[in-house]
Amino acid sequence: MGGLAALTTEQLMLWTEQARHKARYGQVMTRISRLTAVRSDWFATCIDCAGQIELWGDTYCVFPLMSVIKPFVLLYLLEQFGMENLFRWVGMQPSDAPFNSLDQLIGDSGRPRNPMINSGAIALASRLPGANSHDRCQGLLTWLNHKADCHLKVDEATLTSVRAEGRGVNQAIADTLVEQGYVAAAEIALDTYEQICCLAGQVTDLARLGSLLAHPSVAIDPQHRCAVNALMLTCGLYEASSTYAVRIGLPMKSGISGALLAIVPGQGAIACYSPALDPIGNPIAGLAFVEALAQRLELSVF
Repeated sequence: MGGLAALTTEQLMLWTEQARHKARYGQVMTRISRLTAVRSDWFATCIDCAGQIELWGDTYCVFPLMSVIKPFVLLYLLEQFGMENLFRWVGMQPSDAPFNSLDQLIGDSGRPRNPMINSGAIALASRLPGANSHDRCQGLLTWLNHKADCHLKVDEATLTSVRAEGRGVNQAIADTLVEQGYVAAAEIALDTYEQICCLAGQVTDLARLGSLLAHPSVAIDPQHRCAVNALMLTCGLYEASSTYAVRIGLPMKSGISGALLAIVPGQGAIACYSPALDPIGNPIAGLAFVEALAQRLELSVF
């Protein structure tokens, strides 16, 4: 048997340790002080292959998902409103600018390029059902925990830090979205976005989320699952997405906390946590680990 199911414990140990050493070339995110309260050499992975779980590393760590939540906001809203409605609110085009680029949004007349960058996610956060930002976040949280059998919670300490230190550019993005008619109320959209980015769990929770996208299920419309995977492949690692589409060839999504999720369609999900980031904002050790698996086990969708 090949693919992800062929992974041995010896390979897992070897590739994990090789990847961990790559962390010394990255830096922990400093813009949000709460995200600095970690060790840069932490590394954890969980591989969920059709329900068979492989764990290795610092798997006790609890971390906020940050931008790794974006594919699941997209999935949730696709299930609620359908593709025709959703892609009126946000585009499908890859971005060649940083994930929080205001200049790109202004250049695009206020239309977010895709759901995997901040402007797209803020626009979609404004469409989550609920009377206020708390209700919207809780609705998404309840749906994800139920569908994926995971145990996500809001990381209140990180949320406080984000609200105090991380709002500048995102506030300007939200205001621009309002000016151009893609968002009705900047404050509720931004507060909802901040809350959903601070949903936190362990690598096992992230792998279980990934399983929603890895396997056909009566619980998720197959067209919606395919759309999310496609946008992860083309947009999930920001301006590095095309590079890793060639080098790894899997739908992936990163977050500035160090979270990383890779989907192996029809086989399973690979979840990693490694806080040291490259200059674009992608976790160095996590990407090295997934690249080793993809190349040695021939996991690329191509």
